[in-house]
Formats: sequence, structure tokens, C-alpha cells
Amino acid sequence: MWRAALRAFAVLLLAWFFGNFVWGWFQRNNIEPPAPQSDHLSGGSESVRPEQSCLCHLTGVLDDCFCDVESIDVFNNFKLYPRVRKLTERDYFRYYRVNLKRPCPFWPDDGHCSIKDCHVEPCPESKIPVGIKSGNYNKYSQAANIIADMSDCEQAQELGAINSTLSNQSKEAFADWARHDDAQDHFCELDDETSPDAEYVDLLLNPERFTGYKGPSAWRVWNSIYEENCFKPRSVYRPLNPLAPSRGDDDGEGFYKWLEGLCLEKRVFYRLISGLHSSINIHLCAQYLLDEGWGRSVWGSNVREFRQRFDNAETKGEGTRRLKNLYFLYLIELRALYKVAPYFERAIVNLYTGNAQEDGDTKELLLQVFNEIKAFPMHFDEKSMFAGHKIEAKTLKEEFRLHFKNISRIMDCVGCSKCRLWGKLQIQGLGTALKILFSEKEIKNLAEHSPSKGFQLTRQEIVALMNAFGRLSTSIHQLHNFRQLLQEERRLDESSK
Repeated sequence: MWRAALRAFAVLLLAWFFGNFVWGWFQRNNIEPPAPQSDHLSGGSESVRPEQSCLCHLTGVLDDCFCDVESIDVFNNFKLYPRVRKLTERDYFRYYRVNLKRPCPFWPDDGHCSIKDCHVEPCPESKIPVGIKSGNYNKYSQAANIIADMSDCEQAQELGAINSTLSNQSKEAFADWARHDDAQDHFCELDDETSPDAEYVDLLLNPERFTGYKGPSAWRVWNSIYEENCFKPRSVYRPLNPLAPSRGDDDGEGFYKWLEGLCLEKRVFYRLISGLHSSINIHLCAQYLLDEGWGRSVWGSNVREFRQRFDNAETKGEGTRRLKNLYFLYLIELRALYKVAPYFERAIVNLYTGNAQEDGDTKELLLQVFNEIKAFPMHFDEKSMFAGHKIEAKTLKEEFRLHFKNISRIMDCVGCSKCRLWGKLQIQGLGTALKILFSEKEIKNLAEHSPSKGFQLTRQEIVALMNAFGRLSTSIHQLHNFRQLLQEERRLDESSK
């Protein structure tokens, strides 16, 4: 009997000690014990915590796919983000050739932003690795360059022989056909890299951040993207659209009823654009000009700006939707990288810069990224898209492609050069991801030891693809930082009471 009593006393003593230890740990780390979950926010006089109003609803399974926010956070922040960040700092991925002088094709040019932070510093020719500026944009290794130069030469001789019997008008028609055939798989209007206005830009020296570019000119660009290219009738208004007529207390219910009534493909299109918009806004909040004194600019996180764009109270509930669309876009581009891995795993692909050691290290790092992506268990299933009646599916796919291509042209209407640079790059990266997702058969049939014929990516597309995904990966990592800043802000508020 006394043994049983002693044993019970020991259990109680151990429970008391463990309970005090856990409670002390929570207090030392400023962590509150988890409260019972509820399906709705409590009302009454209790105030909503700052981090809750922005991020508490950012949880659970995403619409249109079987993946949850928490799984993406862990996978991205601890496994993929560090490697992708390192990869985009390599020479092959840091230099991007772009034409920032193309005129806006849709409305008279507003004039370029005069704010100094809008300026893009082009890279001097002497700084560009010799393998990148050689001009073989579709070739990735030294061996491929040699093979390509020979085949280009032979092709030129053949075309020269044919051209001698053709009129100038016929030659132009053949050139137009060739351009048309080449454009069939592209979801973007590609810059002509041979144009004298195209310049190399070092992306590390021209980071994406808040430049001060805002107001009617910026609204006009986004309004054109959403209102004219997202399959939306003019009678349906987006919530919080600054250019829409005032509609009182409309909470966007009509818009979301319309959106849910769309087919999957058109709904996905809107979510991709919304996700990209959210990602860009997070970058601007995370790299905000905080101080400009003593000749030196200080950039950092602006929590107030973040709240203004994503707080549920300030955005009438839009904040959570916007952030979930970011996660959805992340899954789409992640799936594209998973699909395109066999293309890069071939021995012939070396990401050629002219520096053998650098090229080998870059390829190894890229393969590590692909290995991590292959291990992720919850990929988006693109086979559910364009899967209906053959003719209707083909028409819808072409409509989808042309709408997206039109958005890539709108990027030439952005007045801020730095915003235009990153807008063009991220739109091209997403367009390349879509091209990959709808080229599965061609990728499967690639030859192991010869240049691609059925499917090919230019260096410009490869750089845009990896940097665009790098931006999304960074956005999700920065959300973790904002969550910590909001928690710290709450702690300071509570301690001052």
C-alpha cells in the first residue's frame, strides 16, 4: 500500500515539476500557450492582435490545389530559399539582358520617373563574363557552342542558296513565318537581344525595392492588367480598385461570386496575376526607404506599409486572399521547375559563362535545387487544366497564352525603369513556367547528348525563370520576418501598458 502511495506521490511531484518547467519556458521565450481554436474571431471588447489582423488567416489548404500554407513555409524557408538565393547570385543568373527603352504600345508615354531610385545602372561590357556576351543565347556549354556555330553556318549556306531564287517579298514572308512559328510556344513578348537598345543589367546591383513610383501612372498599369486581360467583364469591379467608380460599402462579394463561377483555367489566370502583384508588394515593404540622411540611404522592413497592403481590417478582408494567391503562384512555378529538371540534368547543359570552375559549381547548385523540389510531396497538378473537349481546350489555351502575352507588353508602359526591369523579368519568368508546363511531351522526348529541337529555352528565359521563382521564394521568407516584427510590436505595446 505504502509503495503505491509513494509511486502516486512521485508522479504528482514529477507532473508539478514538468508543468513549472514548461510554463517557465513559455515565459522566458515570450510565447503564449496555444488557445483553443475557433472558427471565427471573438467579438466584444477584446482587441485583435496586430499579427492576427495581417497573418492569422494565412493558414490551411489553398484553393484549387491540395497543399497547405504551413507545408510551403517549412519547405521554402528551411530547404529551398537558401539554395535558390545562392544560385541567383551566380554569374550565369545575375546578368539579365533587357530593353528598357521600348515604347508603350497602348497609350502615350507618361514620361519616365525622375526619382533617382527608379534609375537602372546598366552593366559595363567589360564586366560581363565572356561566355554570356558571346551571343549564343540558346547554347549552354562550350561543346554546344561549337556544334551550334557549325550548324548555324550550314543553315546560313542553305538559306543563302534558297534566297538567291526568291524575291525580297518572299524572303520577308519566310522570315515572318519563322518568327510566327517560333512565337507559338511563348507566353511573353520577348525582347530582341540583338537590339542596340538592349543592355545587360546586374540584378544584384539593381535590387527590387520601393522606389517611390506610385499613384495614377502605376494604377493605370495594374488596372489595364486586371481589367482588360483577366477575362473579366467591365460590369464586375475588383475590390479596392482605386480607378473603379465608388460603390459605397461593397465588399467585393459580387466579384468573388463571378470568379468562382469561372472555369479553372480563367480562375488560375487571375490568381497568378494577383499572386505576382502580392509578391511585388511584399518586396516593396521589405526593402523600403526608411532614411535618407547624411548621403546614405537606409533600406529595411516597413511594417506600417505591409499592414496597409495586407491587413484584413485595412483591406476589407482582401489581405489574406492576396497572400494565398502568392502561395498558389509559388506552387505553379515550383511545378514548372519540377517538370523542366530533365532538360537541365543532361550532360550537354553546363550554363556556360566561360569559367569552367564557375560553370561546374553553378550546375551542381542547380541540380541540388531540383533534388529538393523533387522531394516536395504536394505539387500542383496542371493536367486538370485544358482537359476538356479538344477543340475548346485548344481555343482556351490559346486565349490564355495571348492574354498573358499582352500583359508582357504592358510592362513596357511602366514609368519607373527599375520597376519595369523587375516587372519584365518576373512576367517573363512566369511566362517561361507556363511554357514548360504545357510542353511536357517535348521535354520527355529530349535527346541526351545533342541540342534540343522540340523544346528549347533561351538563356534570357532561364535567367528570368530562376530569378522570378527566387523572388517568390524571397517573398514567402519575408512573410516569416514580418510575422516576427508584428509579434515584437505587440510585445512592446503590451509592455508599455
